[in-house]
Amino acid sequence: MSEDKPIFKQSDVQVTHRETCFESFLQIDKLRLQHSLFEGGQSEVMDRELLVKLPAVGVLLYDPVREELVMVRQFRIGMLDAEDSPWPLELVAGLIDKEESLEEVAVREIQEETGLQAGELIRICEYYNSPGASTEKVHLFCARVDASAAGGVHGLDHEHEDIRVEVLSVDEALLAAESGMINNAMSLIALQWLQINKPALLNRWS
Repeated sequence: MSEDKPIFKQSDVQVTHRETCFESFLQIDKLRLQHSLFEGGQSEVMDRELLVKLPAVGVLLYDPVREELVMVRQFRIGMLDAEDSPWPLELVAGLIDKEESLEEVAVREIQEETGLQAGELIRICEYYNSPGASTEKVHLFCARVDASAAGGVHGLDHEHEDIRVEVLSVDEALLAAESGMINNAMSLIALQWLQINKPALLNRWS
């Protein structure tokens, strides 16, 4: 990487005003700001809306003995107007809204959404889900599980969760990702990671 090309930092953004203009299940902040430009100087002052979200944990549930993945379906409001079903095939996931470690959140969400007990957890990656408009940061893991016990409907009533567990072979899941049947970022990133790292993972869990 060339040293003469600037890499800006948080200090290169000047926020002159920030207010929360909506707060319910979601929070939306309105900001007035300007930032440094690659060719020098400052941008014009601009107004931006920011969706403020808690960080999240997602977990790919993998049974290395049966070569199966445990995934879930639940209603997703963000897909309400999409041609696809608003009940996508997804990873187990949840928000970090308590004083818990990432691993504790992962283990708790696995139990709440599938009824399964998590084995070893392996960190996959961290990424910002939609940095153009949201603060949400996702922490991805892979967990070893016994898929033979997977099934049924799970979730917490007070969180309005109605979550159906589905078991797929690894090949079925990869084909679903390739065809577009699985079309959410968290699942696609985790499945691509598994495709690359499965030999090492099988060696570790053999």
